[in-house]
Amino acid sequence: MRSGPDLGLEPAAATRALQAFRISCPSLITRQDASGLTRPEDWRGACSDADAVVTDWTPQSDVLFFRRHFETVEVGDGAAFATGYYEPEIRGSRIRQTGYEVPVYAVPPDLLDANPATGARGRGRVDESGNYVPYHDRAAIEAGALAGRGLEIGWAADPVELFFLQIQGSGRLRLPDGGVMRIGYAGQNGREYVAIGRVLRDRGLIAPPVSMQKIVAWLHAHPEEGRAVMQENLSYVFFRELTGPGPLGALGRPVTPEVSVAADPRFIPLGAPVLLSNMDNPRADGLWIAQDTGGAIRGANRVDTFWGAGPAAATTAGAMQSRGRALILLPRGALERLRARAPADR
Repeated sequence: MRSGPDLGLEPAAATRALQAFRISCPSLITRQDASGLTRPEDWRGACSDADAVVTDWTPQSDVLFFRRHFETVEVGDGAAFATGYYEPEIRGSRIRQTGYEVPVYAVPPDLLDANPATGARGRGRVDESGNYVPYHDRAAIEAGALAGRGLEIGWAADPVELFFLQIQGSGRLRLPDGGVMRIGYAGQNGREYVAIGRVLRDRGLIAPPVSMQKIVAWLHAHPEEGRAVMQENLSYVFFRELTGPGPLGALGRPVTPEVSVAADPRFIPLGAPVLLSNMDNPRADGLWIAQDTGGAIRGANRVDTFWGAGPAAATTAGAMQSRGRALILLPRGALERLRARAPADR
């Protein structure tokens, strides 16, 4: 790890980041940090200052906020990889009708987080013989394992559209009457996430660079093969209807377009600012706030940038594959404690 005071922030970017950081504060000062880099009390000074009324505010005030309250640390070699996600809008209905026949499921009540007999962690279910087994995978669910149980909260028109909405984790159903139903992540079946873009590339079915748009086009052009490929991703996401602000991130708070990122909480504290620089795609450069997680977002300095909703967001997110440098901003004082605990860790 190393520290450094100069963030090189533009005032407008600092203002957007501060607004998003403020949203995270109620969680930062109360929840335990899975990365072990910070403690709730570390964030109290910055969060208190973030909520304070600034009577002599200038465009530089928000830049100074981050310089005053934070130090930067580099985890590992600091090499970052950024992808993108967005809030998709797909065709859907609240009721099953012609043209809308792909179920959108709520969390099944028999999906458990641990074996009730032994307490061993791991999502699964108790089968007819009383054995604790892995939960139904995507193929089984699409074959009807959950049908007829009243778990449908909506119906999608296109299985490919729903597949990618599951990958994004939240989205909107555009209803036949023009209305919108917002749905958000409620749970996952505990089975392995497989990136089908990599599958298609490795089999020579899609030429690199792979983008979401290329994958969708191939799946629509090859419906039978596409269904089989999608089912190689064993992971299946369940939803709930959102009636307030959204979409919601892993902290249970709204995420902000072009400011929020999903990250691996084992390496980046949820709620912490993350500075990306020298990225292949300069749109990924800047100060982001880690407010979400993702099934494919694993490892140090691995982030998924959020771009909002609509066609432009979909285009940017689908093509985002960018490498560069990452620095994590930690509250002042946390770095000294980390150095004292592990002086050889730099």
